[in-house]
Amino acid sequence: MPATDFDTDRAYDEDRFGTRPVFRSDRMKVVLGYFEPGQFIPVHAPDSDVAICVRSGTGVVREGETEHIVGPDDVVVVEAGVDRGIRADEAERLEALLTTSPPPTDAEHEPVRDGLERGVFDP
Repeated sequence: MPATDFDTDRAYDEDRFGTRPVFRSDRMKVVLGYFEPGQFIPVHAPDSDVAICVRSGTGVVREGETEHIVGPDDVVVVEAGVDRGIRADEAERLEALLTTSPPPTDAEHEPVRDGLERGVFDP
């Protein structure tokens, strides 16, 4: 069984949010997410459920048309097919555990790549 912690696997990147894989199967994907101030995962709507548990920092999690202001120990769950994205506040880093089921396909992540390339949260 995979085991890790946020401190051991911490990986920030100046250019875009960083992730460290924890576990992946055909049914589930678990990653640690590390966001510098203002970094984000662009809004997209894959055919998978996601649970986002914030460990530290503050930011916004988009769920459809709703923006949840999040901080340490907050959990937001977004159902499959619903627009979602996460953005760190401009003032501090954000760390979160992201669990998706089933893992999104490469094609479903195209809006993420596009949004990162264009630098927009809501493509």
